[in-house]
Amino acid sequence: MDLKFDEKGLIPAIVQDSKSGKVLMMAYMNKESLEITVKEGRTCFWSRSRGELWRKGETSGNVQRVVSIKADCDGDCLLISVDKDGPACHTGNESCFFNSVAEGAESFTYEGLYALIKGRKDDPKEGSYTTYLFEKGKEKILKKVGEECTETVIAAMKNDKKETVFELCDLAYHVMVLMAEMGITLDDVRNELAGRHVIDKKVKQETMQ
Repeated sequence: MDLKFDEKGLIPAIVQDSKSGKVLMMAYMNKESLEITVKEGRTCFWSRSRGELWRKGETSGNVQRVVSIKADCDGDCLLISVDKDGPACHTGNESCFFNSVAEGAESFTYEGLYALIKGRKDDPKEGSYTTYLFEKGKEKILKKVGEECTETVIAAMKNDKKETVFELCDLAYHVMVLMAEMGITLDDVRNELAGRHVIDKKVKQETMQ
């Protein structure tokens, strides 16, 4: 199929996780970067801002290995399925698509929350509680995680579902602050959990001893 590059010689490329189907990012390719992608088996794009080729993961290590490349019905857009080493977004998020356009609880994502937390670490904001935690350091963050763990246990012991959900949310938030403080990404946690899903309870207990 003949591909349709625009007047600048570019074609948009949507990158998708081959395992989850999740859209990871969108970038542009020219003929040279597409040829490199096919030849090397890893994504290479054209940076419009820098005016040069860039291989994904060249500096970050977050390489994307190509599983397949497909064009849409008009031949003016590419869909690239990849196996990835690390997050796609420079913010540390798995996907670049985490900013909600519509407001409301239904638009919540862990990626969005993590991006907000990491943003307060990288770009401190006066008056922000999250910024305050980062300024106080890991000892303070660990103290809050411990407090929220205790409050979650107390709520669950009372068999109060509403209160337990509330405390779990506080715990999840503070755990993600700890993750950002230590440079742990959501992908790090997902990958660890993925490696455990076939382990039964007995084997897991034996392994942890």
